[in-house]
Amino acid sequence: MDWSQIKVKCSHADLDRVVAIMSMVDSGLMIEDYSDIEENLMQVYGELIDDSILKADKDICYVSFFLPEVKDIADAMAFLKDRFTADGIGFEIAVEGVNEEDWANAWRKYYKPLKIGNRLVVVPMWEDYTPEEGEVIVRMDPGMAFGTGTHETTRLCASMLEKYMKVGDNVLDIGTGSGILSLFAAKLGCAYADAFDIDPVAVRVANENAEANNTPNVTCGVSDLLRAVDKTKKYKLAMANIVADILIRMAPDVKPYLADGAHLICSGIIEERAEDVKAAMTAAGLTLVDSDSEADWKVLVFENRT
Repeated sequence: MDWSQIKVKCSHADLDRVVAIMSMVDSGLMIEDYSDIEENLMQVYGELIDDSILKADKDICYVSFFLPEVKDIADAMAFLKDRFTADGIGFEIAVEGVNEEDWANAWRKYYKPLKIGNRLVVVPMWEDYTPEEGEVIVRMDPGMAFGTGTHETTRLCASMLEKYMKVGDNVLDIGTGSGILSLFAAKLGCAYADAFDIDPVAVRVANENAEANNTPNVTCGVSDLLRAVDKTKKYKLAMANIVADILIRMAPDVKPYLADGAHLICSGIIEERAEDVKAAMTAAGLTLVDSDSEADWKVLVFENRT
């Protein structure tokens, strides 16, 4: 099926009126409004905001909806133009045709085999790839979950996993996303990996990726950080690729889950927050033993010493 995206550009001052008028045509609106992004930067997930969003014009907004080919686009356009003009709203309106199959699959062209660290390679499910000697391959269909290996935080965490995990270790993956880090752990020879995420969609995708990679020793479940993790287990390696504020919130609770000499890999940290995470983990009884950075992102590795 073909769809048409009707996209209206307006000033932030007119946004509410534009939304009200467009909702008369279709209630499924997509709104791009960056006016309050700066004041929310330090909230929990602010660290993952893309630079293009930070640099966007805060006085300009965009409102879109999508109409299937069976709907009359001309009528919708005429209605919007008449109402905007009558209300004295300055606007620009554009229409773009979108094929449903193209819409669903176009993003795939951006994902190619990607080498991480010394041996790890992420290969999209739909790509042909012949591994070189010694390479460890994980095939990914990221779906709706975060973690394909393209983001600096995932690469940093995976490199430290490769460095610190020993064959036969049991592994805890907190905030697993697509499951990519647990899959790498399985391919590197862990005894088993317990992966958790607060998002059920992420857990579903992670389970599908684990099955596709033939890694039955990876188990994925829903949990708010450590809440659903078995308190009787002691993990030799744990990793959390989240953000600084969540790592800090988790810090007081993590030590009981770590075996003596275990390592905790913390990623998803912007440079400016690295000292805050270090302070929280140190206060929780862990010792910083390693770190690395890429672009503005940092990974910290802690050891549980008794």
